[in-house]
Amino acid sequence: MAWVILTIAGLFEVGWAIGLKYTDGFTKLWPTVGTVAAMLVSLTLLGIAMKDLPVGTAYAVWTGVGTVGTVLLGIFLFGDSATVSRLICVGLILAGIIGLKVLSP
Repeated sequence: MAWVILTIAGLFEVGWAIGLKYTDGFTKLWPTVGTVAAMLVSLTLLGIAMKDLPVGTAYAVWTGVGTVGTVLLGIFLFGDSATVSRLICVGLILAGIIGLKVLSP
């Protein structure tokens, strides 16, 4: 169950990272409210997952899920660069996340 909670925490990290773009430097009320709410949910769920998972593994997976999701949404929503080398690097991060899951006790 901790892995499911951790994955959801990572998805909320994607939400707040993308939300930051929409806040326009925290000058827009509703995007700011949504971003802060996503931050609180993400950190709360990360803390819950860390009750059962090693801190290094949990943090690495949380940031990895956030990174992969944010990069992919950046490509689709904002037209960020999608070069082959960039996508390979994102794939390596994803491989690291999977490796941590498979190799965790």
